[in-house]
Amino acid sequence: MTAPLPYPSPAPIDAVSRLRIMAAGVRGSRIAERVVPAPVEAVWAVMADLEGGFGRFQPDMRGVRVLRVTGDRVEALARSKYGFRAHFRGVLRPGWCWLQSRFLIIGMAAAAEPGGGTRVALTGGVRVPGRAVIVPFGTAAELGLAMDRLAARLDDRGQTA
Repeated sequence: MTAPLPYPSPAPIDAVSRLRIMAAGVRGSRIAERVVPAPVEAVWAVMADLEGGFGRFQPDMRGVRVLRVTGDRVEALARSKYGFRAHFRGVLRPGWCWLQSRFLIIGMAAAAEPGGGTRVALTGGVRVPGRAVIVPFGTAAELGLAMDRLAARLDDRGQTA
């Protein structure tokens, strides 16, 4: 029989907190966060639609093609507006997405806000192969633009409060 812990067990963390933790382990990473006045289900429907909605709010993506989904594991090919290609592997589950290719990282999270709306967090950028490092040049501006485009997309769909 195991003895009870001498301290209370930690509260479960939401997807946005998990993204903050993951990004903290990647040198040079930046996170953009915003509360969007829409239900988490509507927000995540756009964000998790890798072949549709995702490319419309991510400024540098021209298109994504999902190759394989096995449970919450996903494999996809992406093409940037500059013509670069990336072969991503990662996890996609409700409110959470972490994708990595050899040169890129994309992290997205969404969680219901206690006062209403949805807290959205984005991170990503060009990574140094084999190391937990993101090259931070332009990342903050691009993440902010992605947030603006996501909010506009939800507003266009009539999903905001």
